[in-house]
Amino acid sequence: MSNFFKSIILNKMKHLSAHELLHYSQQYGFNIDPHQAKQIESYLRQNTVDPFSKKGRKIMYNDLAQITDSQTANKAQRLFENIIKENGLEYLF
Repeated sequence: MSNFFKSIILNKMKHLSAHELLHYSQQYGFNIDPHQAKQIESYLRQNTVDPFSKKGRKIMYNDLAQITDSQTANKAQRLFENIIKENGLEYLF
């Protein structure tokens, strides 16, 4: 069952649009502009990210910090960890 959830998560990440990223940034209190949202969209579509491994998440957050800034990347990291815990998905990560 965990492979099923992992494939859903990876698919959603690959298909996030800049519009969705801007919506989520407002919903969760992030400051990104349309250009950054487009860069993140391109990054997610062009790169194989592994949010399920500690090393993969570190790479992803470092790359996000280069696109945006370290404060935004740190906030994204904390949000991601909170969402995992709130939904009882620790076993996937």
